[in-house]
Amino acid sequence: MLDLIIKNGQIVDGTGTKPFMGDLGIMNGVVVEVGEISSRAKNIIDAAGSTVIPGFVDIHTHYDGQVTWSEELTPSSNHGVTTAVMGNCGVGFAPCRPEDKERLISLMEGVEDIPHPVLSEGLPWNWETFPEYLDSLSKRQYDIDFAAQLPHGPLRVYVMGDRGANREPATQKDIERMAALTTESIKSGALGFSTSRTLNHQTAEGEPTPTLSAELGEMVGIAKGVKNAGSGVMQVVTDFKGDDNEFEILKEMTKQSDRPLSVSVAQHHRVTDGWKNILRTIEDANKEGLRLTAQVCGRPIGVLFGLELTNNPFSAHPSFIEITNLPLKEKLLKLRDPAFRQTLLAETPEVENNPFLRQAHKRYHDMYVMSEEPDYEPLPSTSIDAQAMRQNKHPLELCLDILTRGDGKEMIYYAFLNYGESSLNPAKEMMEHPNTILGLGDGGAHCGSICDGSFTTHMLTHWTRDRNRGNKLELPWVVKAHCQDTAAAVGLNDRGILAPGYKADINIIDLGKMRLKKPEVHYDLPAGGRRLMQFADGYVATLVSGVPIYLNGESTGARPGRLVRGSQPKPNLRDH
Repeated sequence: MLDLIIKNGQIVDGTGTKPFMGDLGIMNGVVVEVGEISSRAKNIIDAAGSTVIPGFVDIHTHYDGQVTWSEELTPSSNHGVTTAVMGNCGVGFAPCRPEDKERLISLMEGVEDIPHPVLSEGLPWNWETFPEYLDSLSKRQYDIDFAAQLPHGPLRVYVMGDRGANREPATQKDIERMAALTTESIKSGALGFSTSRTLNHQTAEGEPTPTLSAELGEMVGIAKGVKNAGSGVMQVVTDFKGDDNEFEILKEMTKQSDRPLSVSVAQHHRVTDGWKNILRTIEDANKEGLRLTAQVCGRPIGVLFGLELTNNPFSAHPSFIEITNLPLKEKLLKLRDPAFRQTLLAETPEVENNPFLRQAHKRYHDMYVMSEEPDYEPLPSTSIDAQAMRQNKHPLELCLDILTRGDGKEMIYYAFLNYGESSLNPAKEMMEHPNTILGLGDGGAHCGSICDGSFTTHMLTHWTRDRNRGNKLELPWVVKAHCQDTAAAVGLNDRGILAPGYKADINIIDLGKMRLKKPEVHYDLPAGGRRLMQFADGYVATLVSGVPIYLNGESTGARPGRLVRGSQPKPNLRDH
């Protein structure tokens, strides 16, 4: 007798083949039968009228803190993700000596916008080494599976102390120690190693990340540590300025480790075709036999501005700075006062030391009102700039009108990256490139500024059904790209496909009813911390290891999710 049969669904199995009607039989957490099933089962889910797909594998998240205090990896699990990979971008909380806790909190607060009080109160710190961190997580139960990568920032500080934090060059002894700890961490269950080499990543105090200028010898030494582990992947975020040797470092890391490496790539608003040169170089590297891929995404990397959020167009105005910490209602009263409003709009923002806001004030053409049903490929004619011009207002005045409407919870969507031509056609070209994989959702991070953990749902709704500004993508392609391909890219070869022997991580969806809702602000983190959440209609059921964790959008309370230690082999089909 089977544990569960999912009957009468349209199956899109994750291999890219055409949909077919059939049943899925599940036993002991894995799929054992696909097709017309006559066996009996303890439980049956009738999926008539719905589509059955594998659970999504999201390879770019930042749940490193959240997994220590929460059993739910939301918002990712709200959007059909059944396996999340964390520890990206070189930031995390292990290894860590007791005296470095504040340093790592500051780094995560600055890079990933997770408030200090949340981390200070939420993290139990019942570890020092990375293997101890994994042991701590392995004792807990979750809604979905997750895997961890060893982050370079904590590793460097752990080995080098103040010298590492201050970005001093590593000695040969330092490099050997970091390599040995990398090998140990992967052998204990880390999925791989990650690092950051971008100026966009800074501590809460505005200092660059400790790994920004790590030299070739350090990067190659750590890559050799990955090789010595016999498995694992590498993930990098960097600035491709064109006048640096970043690609030589990435290529040498890939060559010396003989392991896959992925690097974040998005369209920049100033150099709108720069991504083409990057992908061309990646393509050439693959022709040389190197396993180098780009992590890309199918919508703008969007920053949300609001009165409850980390930033808004007035965050650098002296008058607004004075009321920043007021409760929302009091803040609204001040902003609606005619005299205060006049003063605010006449002020010069103090953006000299804030390159992000300095740039934002020049880009009202990349800002849009966040609607109840978000449009992530908005027309230029709907931008703040275009609307302000039609209303004969300064864009900043229109921003103030929008943010002070109603209860003050309106948001402005700032297409920060990946929308340099006000179209997602470049994103489509990136996604379809043979050397790219889908990522960059950042679930668990940017709590008050970005809510892109819903990339998976958007791939279904926008790209397979709703897009009207260019060609769509086929559903089997999208499912394969976000399930089998992402799983295989990080060595999780036991999931992402609906076939006998594969893990029974499954979504049952009603694509006709699926829609994304407007992001919301919730205060449910430790210390009452704020975070952006986003929900969706259309998920009939999400199952992890054959156990329903969501039914019709509501949590069942089941906790079948676990820490996944290291890469996983393909199932032996002869056993099933």
